[in-house]
Amino acid sequence: MIIVNTDYISGKEIETIQIVKGSIVFSKNVVRDVFAGLKTIIGGEIKGYSEMMSEARQQATDRMINEATMLGADAIVNVRYSTSSLMASAAEIIAYGTAVRFKK
Repeated sequence: MIIVNTDYISGKEIETIQIVKGSIVFSKNVVRDVFAGLKTIIGGEIKGYSEMMSEARQQATDRMINEATMLGADAIVNVRYSTSSLMASAAEIIAYGTAVRFKK
C-alpha cells in the first residue's frame, strides 16, 4: 500500500474510492506521568511520551490501511494526522486520507 501526503502519485493515474480513517484513543500511564513531571523540571525529551505517541500513530495508520485494503485500494493519498484531547488523561489520534485505485 502506497501512502502519501500529496493528492497524486507520480506516474500513476488514480481513481478516488472514498475517505478512509483509523483512530485510537489512549490514556496516559500514571508512572509515565510521574517521570514526565520530573523531566519538565530539568527539560529535554520525554521519551516515554514520544514512544507512546509513535505507537499510537502507527496503530491509527494500520487501521486506516486496513480500511483501505478492505475497499480494494492500491494507495491512500492526502494523508493527514490529527490529535485531540478527550479528557484530562486521554487523547485520540486519527489518521485519514483518500483511498484510491490505480487506473489500468
